[in-house]
Amino acid sequence: MGASAHEHVDLTTPAPTRPAPAEATAGASARRRRPSATVIGVALFVALIALRVFVAEPFKIPSESMEPTLKPGDQALVEKIAGRASPHRGDLVAFHRHGTNAVLLKRVVAIGGDTVGLEDGLLVVNGRTVREPYANTKSQDSVYFGPVRVPAGTVFVMGDNRGISEDSRDFGAVPTRDVIGRAVARLWPPGRWGITH
Repeated sequence: MGASAHEHVDLTTPAPTRPAPAEATAGASARRRRPSATVIGVALFVALIALRVFVAEPFKIPSESMEPTLKPGDQALVEKIAGRASPHRGDLVAFHRHGTNAVLLKRVVAIGGDTVGLEDGLLVVNGRTVREPYANTKSQDSVYFGPVRVPAGTVFVMGDNRGISEDSRDFGAVPTRDVIGRAVARLWPPGRWGITH
């Protein structure tokens, strides 16, 4: 039957709405909080740059001066935190050559306070001959240098291929503040991972 004359229907009041399921609300909230691919990409890029600047970076060997330890084209990983703090004898270090934009990688053969020289191609530090199985002995016959005293706060570096290496014998000891870090591994080529220290 139809409505009586006294009945009044209010068509302006909306029907009550049901609350959205909790799962749908949580899903929408998660979508709003999830970072975009662009944000993730930028964060990864910044992290990689920070890693390279402050922690470690690859260094490509440009010449034959470190043969047979490292060959031209090899990639060495240079660690910058502990390796920069206090280089030790025998370490392979990357450093800025003072007064130039060049970055070199050589072996630390003496540290501040040491006396260093070459006698008939053999390394002599503080009056004692140093055994160097990593050095290219064929290029060292009849080579003499020094002895010289290494100033405090510096390291004396040489290439393992002494016959052709331009190193501290030519440009002097390297201030430790110019040391970038220590080579800890060979990244390339595959199969030749180790670095002799």
